[in-house]
Amino acid sequence: MTALSPVVDPGSSGVSGDADLRRRAARVIPGGMYGHLNARLLPPGYPQFYERAEGCRLWDADGREYLDFMCSWGPIIVGHRHPAVEEAARRQAALGDCMNGPTARLVELSERLVHLLPHADWAVFQKNGTDATTTAVTMARAGTRRRKIVLAKGAYHGAVPWCSPSLAGVTAEDRAHLIYFRYNDVESLEAAVREAGDDLAAILVSAFRHDMGQPQELPTAAFARAARVLCDRAGSALIVDEVRAGFRLSLQGSWERLGVRPDLSAWSKAIANGYALAAVTGNDAFRQAAQEVYVTGSFWMGGVAMAAALATLDVLENGDAIRHFEETGQRLRDGLARQAARHGLAIRQTGPAQLPSVLFEDDADYAKGAYFAAEAIKHGVYLHHRHNMFLSLAHTVQDIDLALQVTDHACARLAAHL
Repeated sequence: MTALSPVVDPGSSGVSGDADLRRRAARVIPGGMYGHLNARLLPPGYPQFYERAEGCRLWDADGREYLDFMCSWGPIIVGHRHPAVEEAARRQAALGDCMNGPTARLVELSERLVHLLPHADWAVFQKNGTDATTTAVTMARAGTRRRKIVLAKGAYHGAVPWCSPSLAGVTAEDRAHLIYFRYNDVESLEAAVREAGDDLAAILVSAFRHDMGQPQELPTAAFARAARVLCDRAGSALIVDEVRAGFRLSLQGSWERLGVRPDLSAWSKAIANGYALAAVTGNDAFRQAAQEVYVTGSFWMGGVAMAAALATLDVLENGDAIRHFEETGQRLRDGLARQAARHGLAIRQTGPAQLPSVLFEDDADYAKGAYFAAEAIKHGVYLHHRHNMFLSLAHTVQDIDLALQVTDHACARLAAHL
């Protein structure tokens, strides 16, 4: 396994290593780091700070190289620093980014999304996923003149008081109009809608169930259809949160294959291959509501990210992206299944193969998963022990096979450890 160990990149600047950056950060940043990128939430051996990235690889602040299966937690979909995306961003940056109003890229990208997404008649843009989900909820309330939002218990829709997984700083009033159901459970959904009564503004649902540390679930056709019928009956909005899944399950919208079209969708992460951008797309029933609500941000109209998004969509459409994601994801899933069986380990791989999830049976505290991931990162493969992972167009068959060499070693080490 020595040849697969992370190697120091001689081109790394070496200005300051990970340990030194952590010490400095602890003095000027609360806790040294915050949010989902906090390395303290990961097994031992994971770096906190990074120097550069290329394709499906990244290098930490100490110059160690990793085969990346988190893709910046989803935003990287065509590969880190994809040449076409970077060139489009550079061209726009040379002209300007944040100005007194938007560039033509705003209109071009809106037209592109309306053409691409069957449910969409319009688009508005933000900067991150929480912006998009919050904007969609606000538009649903404006369009229906109602308050209640029905959503799945345990689902992640962002990091502001109405939906944050943390209750620190959250008041009861922030969530006074939320009602919960169980994902893929039609009876539970119907009960939540009944509870909302004539005050139902929207059903908000993830494109697939991806609660951290839990088995993933693709939506059943019956569940998706029920959500659509219930909204139609109540005159409410069906909102699909595409922030995590968007453009990895389908380029036309994740529920299109089920024959169900939302009224509103929230997008971010992969839409601009790492450039900060989010969007809400919607149908004409909510066009007036989209005009009425006041949502804005100093940087929301930046042209660089929109240019990057247009180039990203070009690459995805021309690269047979969905087939690539499915095939490489299945190759990884099949290889891990064979390895686990050979080493006597019981694992659960659930949800879409192109967003890999690997959980170990009888691992309530995720100790097995943490040991497995820690062994993998020692040899240059960056996995996550309880969050779904991500594939990009940059991941080749050879990359998957290289990763499987490392995971086989990690399985053997875990089996010997138990």
